[in-house]
Amino acid sequence: MDKNKVFVLLPDGVGLRNFAYSNFYNLGIEQGFNVVFWNNTSFKLQDLGFPEINIQNAKTHPLTDIYKNARKHIELNLNIKKTNDAIYDGYRFPFSYKNFKTSLKTVATRLVIATHNSDKGLQNIRTKIKNQERKTLFYKQSLETLKDEKPSIIFCTNQRPVVAIAPILAAQDLGIPTATFIFSWDNLPKATMVIETDYYFVWSDHMKKELLFYYPYIKEEQIFVSGTPQFENHFDPALKQSKEDFFEKYQLDSNKKYICYSGDDITTSPNDPVFLKDVAKAIRNLNSQGYNLGIVFRRCPVDFSKRFDDVLEEFNDIIVPIDPVWKKNGEEWNTILPTPEDMVLQTNTIAHTEFVINLGSSMVFDYVSYKKPCVYINYNVAETKYPFWDVEKVYKYIHFRSMPSQNSVIWLSDRSRIADKIADVLQNQDLTIEDAKKWFEIISGKEPENSSRKIWDGIGEIIKKTI
Repeated sequence: MDKNKVFVLLPDGVGLRNFAYSNFYNLGIEQGFNVVFWNNTSFKLQDLGFPEINIQNAKTHPLTDIYKNARKHIELNLNIKKTNDAIYDGYRFPFSYKNFKTSLKTVATRLVIATHNSDKGLQNIRTKIKNQERKTLFYKQSLETLKDEKPSIIFCTNQRPVVAIAPILAAQDLGIPTATFIFSWDNLPKATMVIETDYYFVWSDHMKKELLFYYPYIKEEQIFVSGTPQFENHFDPALKQSKEDFFEKYQLDSNKKYICYSGDDITTSPNDPVFLKDVAKAIRNLNSQGYNLGIVFRRCPVDFSKRFDDVLEEFNDIIVPIDPVWKKNGEEWNTILPTPEDMVLQTNTIAHTEFVINLGSSMVFDYVSYKKPCVYINYNVAETKYPFWDVEKVYKYIHFRSMPSQNSVIWLSDRSRIADKIADVLQNQDLTIEDAKKWFEIISGKEPENSSRKIWDGIGEIIKKTI
């Protein structure tokens, strides 16, 4: 075993931004680690000068997805029982019966749920997943790779993908310690834990408490509080462009102040085009009163739909779309990959806009990094194809309960007063900043700029324990 060799497992593209496009790799090298990416994405990390071992034809056992889906529902059922809180039902996706294959899978999943809906049943499901994955060719290939490479630890960048189960099991069966990173602020209440590792890296003490609550088989000594590399780009002056260069590149009017409208995916905010139109109308109204404002529209990176096209055409004098620089390699959300260029784009979009408007996203933390406020949309609309969608449901989700006060964001709750609210925010930008900073600290810890370094410190500590 190479005591300094660290395998960074990238089971899908969601870890690229945090661990390939950040300073994570360079910090590891500086601390004397031999860092190798075990890469299951289509992105060629060698183009960045990083050592990589590409995973070929990673396939899970046919039953694993059924057990994984059943596990999620059972965990949510048990959370409801434990907390007497029905909000966990909101984390379920509807069962599909669109064709014979999916119908068969749904029936099998529901049968597993019905026969394993208890703590003991959940434990049996966890065991079955591991037993099935150990039968796969991918597990055997992972064993061979690890025997050849002899890393001292496997660090997985995401706890969610089923494809990560086999390599994690292979490492554990060879006595190699394993760790994973919880990649999003809302993941733990949603029952998204798929892999089980020896150690876990979380963003904050708040997330550590969540991990211990939802997964009581995990012990406190297995958890490292590190922050997340997700926000480190905001503290890197090398990524900043001048306002003049940014405005020239994206053909923005240097005489205007721009507000960012940050789009959500269609599941989270199906009425987003209506909300964008409402904001654009308000901006047009303000401009008629002597303001000189525009909107930079940054769509959700995994939303390649045409649902905004009509609004963008109607308000092309107000809205400038600046699309995220992501590459689409498949239809599933986790096959749409970020690029290094998008980190620069996001950084400068925030730096050169006044504030952000969206529906309940973590962009509040990106903007408060620049001491800029976030406006949360908080009203329903009558003209909708989604009559059963309700904005109130969104803000009832568990992760919003971490908000230290309602003053952490500015609430856009009255459709008729959007223009007034925008004018107020422009004049009182500091109104919510202090509470937003407190919320950011609750979610991401006290030193968001040092998250990668803290992860490496944790990895080093794990290695020392096992030498």
